[in-house]
Amino acid sequence: MAADGFLPTKHGFAFTNAWPQQPAVVVPTPFGELGLGNAAGGLCGGMVFAAMDYWLTGREPATARPPAGDPFYRFIVARLIDSWHVPAGVAQYYQWMSLPDGDNTMKVFGRQVIVERGLSWRTVRVQWPQIKRDLDRGLPVPLGVVTVASRNPKDLAFNHQVLAYAYETDGSRLTVRVYDPNRGRRDDTTIELDTSAPAKAIAFTHNLGLGARPVRGFFRVAYTPRKPD
Repeated sequence: MAADGFLPTKHGFAFTNAWPQQPAVVVPTPFGELGLGNAAGGLCGGMVFAAMDYWLTGREPATARPPAGDPFYRFIVARLIDSWHVPAGVAQYYQWMSLPDGDNTMKVFGRQVIVERGLSWRTVRVQWPQIKRDLDRGLPVPLGVVTVASRNPKDLAFNHQVLAYAYETDGSRLTVRVYDPNRGRRDDTTIELDTSAPAKAIAFTHNLGLGARPVRGFFRVAYTPRKPD
């Protein structure tokens, strides 16, 4: 199933998520001030939200990377802040970073009891039904992609955001097609997983522009439209 008409080759920005190394904005979070928009974090959330904004309004996506201070650059930075949903959104990334991949269990009176649900179960059983519902309605879905296992708030910047626009299933095998600002106008960017045993750690396969970082899980990011400047 695919969202109505969105394709990275048509509706993604012609430039990739590569920006100056200094923070584009410093955001107050429950863990102190966090610099966003640096080489590690980029402006992926802002580009995802802006691409969705342009698509919804029927405007042609920009082809030239805006310089710092340009109104379009400021729009992307503003949408980056929106995409983090401070403080609740930052807290969700941090919680997911701190969780195990598979469920934590322990034996109580000889029975295996689930102590804590892992990212795999939360992705497949909680988040995917919500994402699928939006895609089936014809709406692309911003996804928060967790790539690190850490309790260090500074590592929040290593997580990522993409825009899901289509999916395919083959038995328990799920392929989610995404627009990844790190890869630009490519229709072949995907996240793949086997949904048959979500209580165990899932080995996600992907070709996102994350370098050597893995995908540990993903969740639906709440989105509110904003008219591009």
